[in-house]
Amino acid sequence: MTFDTVRQIAQTLPGSEESTSYGTPAFKVKGKLFARQHQDGESLVISVDFEAREEMISAAPEKFFITDHYLNYPWMLVRMSKVTPAELRDLLIGSWRRAAPKSLIASLHQFESRS
Repeated sequence: MTFDTVRQIAQTLPGSEESTSYGTPAFKVKGKLFARQHQDGESLVISVDFEAREEMISAAPEKFFITDHYLNYPWMLVRMSKVTPAELRDLLIGSWRRAAPKSLIASLHQFESRS
């Protein structure tokens, strides 16, 4: 997976807007960040709750990790080359849900029924 794949998926999510964050390509919904390319160019930064993050990192450290910077924040890094398209899609949808307003979350069902 590359950031182009991220872009293809993210652009289909309701209200998704391509932007920048910390000088890298990013996606926001209603101005709230839900995904961005990490400065290393190989990882994706996504929002995730702490419990899920711990479980994913423990289960697949080759795919998921954090740096000290993200230790106290609900964000995780994903090695884009190590995840499947289905995993990437699920991760992006989950992160989008954490950032999107309730009114847009309701419209996600239409997106999911098309996929």
